[in-house]
Amino acid sequence: MSDPKERAARLSCFRAPDEIEVLGGGITNVNLRVSDGGRRYVVRLGDDIPEHGVMRWNELALSRAAAEAGLSPGVVHHEPGVLVLDFIEAKTFAPEDVRDPANLARITELIARAHRAMGPTLTAPVLAFWPFQVNRSYVARLTADGSAHQALLPGMLRQCDALEAAAGPVRMVVGHNDLLAANLLDDGERLWLIDWEYGGYNSPLFDLAGLASNNALTEAQERGLLEAYPGTDPERDWRAYQGMKCASLMRETLWSMASEIHSDLDFDYAGYTAENLGRLHAALDDFSRLQGPK
Repeated sequence: MSDPKERAARLSCFRAPDEIEVLGGGITNVNLRVSDGGRRYVVRLGDDIPEHGVMRWNELALSRAAAEAGLSPGVVHHEPGVLVLDFIEAKTFAPEDVRDPANLARITELIARAHRAMGPTLTAPVLAFWPFQVNRSYVARLTADGSAHQALLPGMLRQCDALEAAAGPVRMVVGHNDLLAANLLDDGERLWLIDWEYGGYNSPLFDLAGLASNNALTEAQERGLLEAYPGTDPERDWRAYQGMKCASLMRETLWSMASEIHSDLDFDYAGYTAENLGRLHAALDDFSRLQGPK
């Protein structure tokens, strides 16, 4: 990639950018904040990432729909490998912010609103995101690429089958599918949901489970999510939800394994893999206990 600041400065949507700053936190894209004409913008630089199923046309369609629904900042400009958005002056959440009971209630409402609003505002085709197919695809690619984690992959495939069976029939919504804390912003009055590169049709349980698994919610908080989210029930849906939670953690683990091989970004993917493997094993143990004695 050419120098990100130089590339951002040359974009046709800017007249005379006078301040360009690289934003931290990105583990898939390079993100910059650009000031131009008294306004500020976020520039996301990143091409398609086939090993992760990231297609920028899909991200663009979902970003536009999310902006139309009032969930995400407006799309200002796009071209191959570039997405320019309005900058939101806001606090980026950390996991401890997500776990705060007051924030968690707001986030649950935001997720439910996103699931209601995104479909009607879409004006272009988008992908489906079925986590079990995603995980099988990762395993196939990691096997072909000679991943250092080869010994773990056959067991993950077997676990994936059991988790998919637990999911049962689903109702489809347009999901975000990457509910890390850093994708939630608080401007002091309202919350924003950003970064739609993994968005697509999925079960609503996957977003709820991803929020929980990525932010270390307690079991009481998880049950509260299912109680508060319209149409779900903590007793009826607990097994399917736990299956989705394991699928979410497996996806994050496999994502990191693939990034160890393919990503050029300066990030400790090996450490991230180890962290997520530990969380995945703990969640699978909990899921196994739900199945009862063999």
